[in-house]
Amino acid sequence: MKINQLVECTQFPCQDVRHSSYVVPAIDIDLGRISILMISESAAEPPGDYYYSDGEPLFARTTLQAFRDAGADVSSIQEILDLGIYLTSAVKCGKTGYGIQTYTIKACSFLLEKEISLFPSVEVFLLMGDVAIKALNYIAMRAGEGRVIPAGSTYKIRGQAYYYRGRRVFPSYLQAGPSFFIEKSKRRMIAEDIRAALSLVS
Repeated sequence: MKINQLVECTQFPCQDVRHSSYVVPAIDIDLGRISILMISESAAEPPGDYYYSDGEPLFARTTLQAFRDAGADVSSIQEILDLGIYLTSAVKCGKTGYGIQTYTIKACSFLLEKEISLFPSVEVFLLMGDVAIKALNYIAMRAGEGRVIPAGSTYKIRGQAYYYRGRRVFPSYLQAGPSFFIEKSKRRMIAEDIRAALSLVS
Protein backbone atom coordinates (compact mmCIF):
# COMPACT_ATOMS: atom_id res chain seq x y z
CA MET A 1 0.00 0.00 0.00
CA LYS A 2 1.35 3.43 -0.93
CA ILE A 3 0.91 5.98 1.85
CA ASN A 4 0.65 8.93 -0.54
CA GLN A 5 -2.54 7.42 -1.97
CA LEU A 6 -4.17 7.68 1.47
CA VAL A 7 -2.59 10.82 2.95
CA GLU A 8 -2.65 14.02 0.91
CA CYS A 9 -2.48 17.78 1.43
CA THR A 10 -4.68 19.63 -1.04
CA GLN A 11 -4.76 23.21 0.25
CA PHE A 12 -1.14 23.95 1.27
CA PRO A 13 -2.01 26.69 3.78
CA CYS A 14 1.46 27.04 5.35
CA GLN A 15 3.68 29.96 4.36
CA ASP A 16 7.03 29.11 5.96
CA VAL A 17 7.74 25.91 4.01
CA ARG A 18 8.61 25.10 0.42
CA HIS A 19 5.57 23.51 -1.22
CA SER A 20 7.64 22.33 -4.20
CA SER A 21 9.36 19.83 -1.87
CA TYR A 22 6.09 18.38 -0.50
CA VAL A 23 6.29 14.63 -0.12
CA VAL A 24 4.36 11.79 1.47
CA PRO A 25 6.13 8.42 1.07
CA ALA A 26 5.11 6.67 -2.15
CA ILE A 27 6.72 3.34 -1.35
CA ASP A 28 4.87 0.02 -1.47
CA ILE A 29 4.61 -1.22 2.11
CA ASP A 30 2.82 -3.86 4.14
CA LEU A 31 1.24 -1.64 6.79
CA GLY A 32 0.75 -4.51 9.23
CA ARG A 33 4.47 -5.34 9.33
CA ILE A 34 5.51 -1.95 10.73
CA SER A 35 6.21 -1.93 14.48
CA ILE A 36 8.21 1.32 14.80
CA LEU A 37 7.41 4.74 13.38
CA MET A 38 10.40 7.09 13.16
CA ILE A 39 9.11 10.63 12.69
CA SER A 40 11.59 13.38 11.87
CA GLU A 41 11.16 17.11 11.37
CA SER A 42 10.31 18.05 7.78
CA ALA A 43 10.69 16.90 4.20
CA ALA A 44 14.09 17.35 2.59
CA GLU A 45 15.14 20.49 0.80
CA PRO A 46 16.20 19.69 -1.88
CA PRO A 47 13.63 16.89 -2.42
CA GLY A 48 16.31 14.53 -3.72
CA ASP A 49 17.67 14.21 -0.17
CA TYR A 50 14.47 12.57 1.19
CA TYR A 51 14.61 9.07 2.70
CA TYR A 52 13.17 7.20 -0.26
CA SER A 53 14.71 9.22 -3.09
CA ASP A 54 16.91 7.51 -5.67
CA GLY A 55 20.68 7.43 -5.33
CA GLU A 56 22.25 8.22 -1.95
CA PRO A 57 20.01 10.89 -0.40
CA LEU A 58 21.31 12.72 2.66
CA PHE A 59 18.40 11.71 4.91
CA ALA A 60 19.07 8.06 4.07
CA ARG A 61 22.82 8.36 4.71
CA THR A 62 22.47 9.96 8.13
CA THR A 63 19.63 7.65 9.18
CA LEU A 64 21.54 4.54 8.15
CA GLN A 65 24.52 5.74 10.15
CA ALA A 66 22.26 6.34 13.16
CA PHE A 67 21.00 2.76 12.98
CA ARG A 68 24.52 1.43 12.57
CA ASP A 69 25.58 3.48 15.60
CA ALA A 70 22.79 1.67 17.47
CA GLY A 71 24.15 -1.73 16.43
CA ALA A 72 21.78 -2.48 13.55
CA ASP A 73 23.45 -4.09 10.53
CA VAL A 74 21.72 -2.11 7.76
CA SER A 75 22.99 -0.75 4.46
CA SER A 76 19.81 0.55 2.80
CA ILE A 77 16.48 2.14 3.67
CA GLN A 78 14.81 -1.04 2.43
CA GLU A 79 16.67 -2.99 5.11
CA ILE A 80 15.33 -0.58 7.74
CA LEU A 81 11.82 -1.14 6.36
CA ASP A 82 12.46 -4.89 6.51
CA LEU A 83 13.10 -4.50 10.25
CA GLY A 84 9.53 -3.14 10.54
CA ILE A 85 10.53 0.53 10.76
CA TYR A 86 8.77 3.23 8.73
CA LEU A 87 10.40 6.64 8.21
CA THR A 88 8.39 9.79 7.69
CA SER A 89 8.36 13.48 8.62
CA ALA A 90 5.98 15.50 10.77
CA VAL A 91 5.92 18.34 8.23
CA LYS A 92 5.50 17.21 4.63
CA CYS A 93 7.20 20.18 2.95
CA GLY A 94 10.80 21.35 3.18
CA LYS A 95 11.84 24.22 5.43
CA THR A 96 12.65 27.68 4.08
CA GLY A 97 14.51 28.76 7.23
CA TYR A 98 15.92 27.34 10.43
CA GLY A 99 12.65 26.87 12.32
CA ILE A 100 9.06 25.93 11.56
CA GLN A 101 6.12 27.99 12.79
CA THR A 102 3.60 26.61 15.26
CA TYR A 103 0.77 27.04 12.75
CA THR A 104 2.58 24.85 10.23
CA ILE A 105 3.26 22.06 12.73
CA LYS A 106 -0.37 22.10 13.85
CA ALA A 107 -1.71 22.11 10.29
CA CYS A 108 0.53 19.28 9.17
CA SER A 109 -0.22 17.25 12.30
CA PHE A 110 -3.62 16.43 10.77
CA LEU A 111 -1.81 14.66 7.93
CA LEU A 112 0.52 12.93 10.37
CA GLU A 113 -2.46 11.79 12.45
CA LYS A 114 -4.04 10.17 9.41
CA GLU A 115 -0.70 8.61 8.46
CA ILE A 116 -0.20 7.14 11.94
CA SER A 117 -3.71 5.66 11.90
CA LEU A 118 -2.80 3.51 8.88
CA PHE A 119 -0.39 1.33 10.89
CA PRO A 120 -2.26 -1.18 13.08
CA SER A 121 0.78 -2.91 14.58
CA VAL A 122 2.92 -0.01 15.75
CA GLU A 123 4.45 -0.54 19.17
CA VAL A 124 6.97 2.31 19.33
CA PHE A 125 7.25 5.94 18.18
CA LEU A 126 10.67 7.53 17.73
CA LEU A 127 10.18 11.31 17.70
CA MET A 128 13.29 12.78 16.14
CA GLY A 129 13.44 16.40 17.23
CA ASP A 130 11.18 19.11 18.65
CA VAL A 131 8.92 19.39 15.59
CA ALA A 132 8.00 15.70 15.75
CA ILE A 133 7.44 15.95 19.50
CA LYS A 134 5.15 18.97 19.08
CA ALA A 135 3.22 17.32 16.26
CA LEU A 136 2.39 14.20 18.29
CA ASN A 137 1.46 16.38 21.26
CA TYR A 138 -0.99 18.32 19.05
CA ILE A 139 -2.54 15.06 17.86
CA ALA A 140 -3.00 13.82 21.42
CA MET A 141 -4.33 17.14 22.74
CA ARG A 142 -6.92 17.37 19.95
CA ALA A 143 -8.25 14.05 21.18
CA GLY A 144 -8.40 15.35 24.76
CA GLU A 145 -5.57 13.11 25.91
CA GLY A 146 -3.08 15.76 27.03
CA ARG A 147 0.57 15.99 26.11
CA VAL A 148 2.43 12.80 25.32
CA ILE A 149 5.80 14.44 26.01
CA PRO A 150 6.08 17.14 28.70
CA ALA A 151 7.54 20.56 28.02
CA GLY A 152 11.27 20.86 28.54
CA SER A 153 14.55 20.23 26.81
CA THR A 154 14.95 16.80 25.26
CA TYR A 155 18.14 16.29 27.23
CA LYS A 156 16.24 16.56 30.52
CA ILE A 157 13.19 14.48 29.61
CA ARG A 158 14.97 11.63 27.83
CA GLY A 159 15.21 8.34 29.66
CA GLN A 160 11.69 8.39 31.07
CA ALA A 161 8.87 6.18 29.78
CA TYR A 162 6.18 7.95 27.76
CA TYR A 163 3.17 6.41 26.03
CA TYR A 164 0.66 7.31 23.34
CA ARG A 165 -2.40 5.06 23.42
CA GLY A 166 -0.43 2.32 25.09
CA ARG A 167 2.52 2.52 22.72
CA ARG A 168 5.98 3.57 23.87
CA VAL A 169 7.24 6.97 22.75
CA PHE A 170 10.88 8.08 22.70
CA PRO A 171 11.66 11.81 22.47
CA SER A 172 14.99 12.10 20.69
CA TYR A 173 17.04 14.34 18.39
CA LEU A 174 16.93 14.91 14.66
CA GLN A 175 18.83 12.22 12.77
CA ALA A 176 18.05 13.44 9.23
CA GLY A 177 20.38 16.02 7.76
CA PRO A 178 23.88 17.48 8.02
CA SER A 179 23.71 18.37 11.73
CA PHE A 180 23.79 14.66 12.56
CA PHE A 181 27.49 14.44 11.66
CA ILE A 182 28.36 17.59 13.59
CA GLU A 183 26.71 17.13 17.00
CA LYS A 184 28.53 14.13 18.45
CA SER A 185 26.77 14.10 21.83
CA LYS A 186 23.33 14.09 20.21
CA ARG A 187 24.45 11.35 17.86
CA ARG A 188 25.27 9.16 20.85
CA MET A 189 21.85 9.79 22.41
CA ILE A 190 20.09 9.08 19.10
CA ALA A 191 21.83 5.70 19.00
CA GLU A 192 20.74 4.97 22.56
CA ASP A 193 17.12 5.76 21.72
CA ILE A 194 17.10 3.65 18.55
CA ARG A 195 18.71 0.76 20.42
CA ALA A 196 16.09 0.97 23.16
CA ALA A 197 13.26 1.07 20.62
CA LEU A 198 14.62 -1.94 18.75
CA SER A 199 14.91 -3.90 22.00
CA LEU A 200 11.17 -3.50 22.60
CA VAL A 201 10.15 -5.09 19.32
CA SER A 202 12.91 -7.68 18.74
